[in-house]
This record gives sequence, structure tokens and C-alpha cells, in this order.
Amino acid sequence: MLATGAAATTALVQVDREKIYQWINELSTPETRENALLELSKKRESVPDLAPMLWHSCGTIAALLQEIVNIYPSINPPTLTAHQSNRVCNALALLQCVASHPETRSAFLAAHIPLFLYPFLHTVSKTRPFEYLRLTSLGVIGALVKTDEQEVINFLLTTEIIPLCLRIMESGSELSKTVATFILQKILLDDTGLAYICQTYERFSHVAMILGKMVLQLSKEPSARLLKHVVRCYLRLSDNPRAREALRQCLPDQLKDATFAQVLKDDTTTKRWLAQLVKNLQEGPVTDGRGIPLTAQ
Repeated sequence: MLATGAAATTALVQVDREKIYQWINELSTPETRENALLELSKKRESVPDLAPMLWHSCGTIAALLQEIVNIYPSINPPTLTAHQSNRVCNALALLQCVASHPETRSAFLAAHIPLFLYPFLHTVSKTRPFEYLRLTSLGVIGALVKTDEQEVINFLLTTEIIPLCLRIMESGSELSKTVATFILQKILLDDTGLAYICQTYERFSHVAMILGKMVLQLSKEPSARLLKHVVRCYLRLSDNPRAREALRQCLPDQLKDATFAQVLKDDTTTKRWLAQLVKNLQEGPVTDGRGIPLTAQ
């Protein structure tokens, strides 16, 4: 009986894989592509090797990029419909799958595919189709940075991702703000990323200004999840000596007083980060010219 059950399961898996192959083939035909996008995006969590299958099958990535490029005319003027948005977001979900898989990530970056998504991150329309489009596009970049791979940060620093994220952090929906701040946090946690942002006063001040605005907004409309990422960004900035000096002057008062005590009541991690941030910014001992602490006479 068990053997029969196992055979039936194997047969079912085989049928499923046959369907996957069929849908991948159907991506190359415009008439069958929309349904194939929908079905494959539903299955992406349950097929571990879907990313290599998509990447190495003939014409598939070109078909996904065609879906993205087809939407560009609807961006400006902003005429994107819910149907168009859902369809392109299914294509983006498959690209996210490719971006997060260790076998396909490097090739995905080498082909500069994330750049095709940047026009979506430039949009400012507040309608739901555009919000969904921005959020799904951010999800692809978020999947890349989640891997903590140096090559990902190196690639992103050659692009305009930081100003794009900062703009969304300032004016996006709460969910988009959260993903954009998470991306910035991951860039900052990398030593190269931290050095890049603190290299010039303009870069640092832009980041600090947006984080400051977010703290002010969060004091009026609290979100524990978003606040967590904001605090982590500030804490990481405080690891850089020049940024630490500047933050002593510009850290928002709301992070120094009890403004967020209620929001962080049950969040021990963020409370610890915040305490560490305040400690990092406390003035160090007075030193002489050689850096040796001076004791009171």
C-alpha cells in the first residue's frame, strides 16, 4: 500500500514538472504568455529549481524583459491599469526568483537586469497599480540584498538605487517605505556601502535628512517594523567616525527621549539598538593632541 502511495506521489510530481515545462515553453508565445506567467508565479515557492529552469530555457528571460518594457509607455503619462500591473508583477515575481537563487544571481547581475526595473521605481503616482508595481520591483532588489553577497552591493553602488530608495522612503506607502529602508540598511551594513555613503557630505546629509523626516513622520504615525529599520540605519551610520560626529548634531530628539517607548515596548532588539546608538553618540573623553585622554587636575 505504501509503495503504491509513493508511486502515486512520484507520478503527481512528474505531472507537475511536465506542467512547469509546458508553462515555461508557453512564455515564448505572446498568446499563451499571460496565463503561463500567472501559473508559474503561483508555483515559484514550491519548485526549488525554477530559477535555473527559467534562466537556461530558450527565450524565457527575453520574454520576461519584453513584459517589463511593454509597460514603459504606460508610466508617463501614468495610465497603468490594474490588469497591466498584475501581469507585469507576475513577470517581476519570476525575476525575483532568478535574483534570489545562488545559481542564477551572478548571471542576473552581469546582465544588468535590475536596471530594467528602475523606471518603475522612478514613478510617483499614488494609484494602487503603481504602488503594487513599485513594491514588487523593490521586492526584486530586496531579494538581491537579502543574500548578503558582496557582488550585489558592488553592483548596486554603480547604479542609482540609493537616491531611488530615499525618494520612496520619503513619500511611498508604508510597505514600500519598509522595503526601501531595508535595502538601504543592507547596503549600509556592508563596509563598502557604509564607506560609499559616508564618502561625501552630500551623500551622508541626504540619507540623514530622509531618515530624520521618517522619524518625525513615525512619531505621528507609528510603525514598529519601519522604525526598526530606521534605527538600524542610524546605528550603522554611527560606526563611521565622520558620520558619528555629524549625527551628534542632527539625530532627531524623538530618538533620544521617550517618544517611541510605547511602540518599542515589546521589541527588545530595537530598544537595544537605540540604546547603543545613543551611547555611540555620547561625547568621548577629552584628549590631547596625541589622542591620550586628559584627566581632570
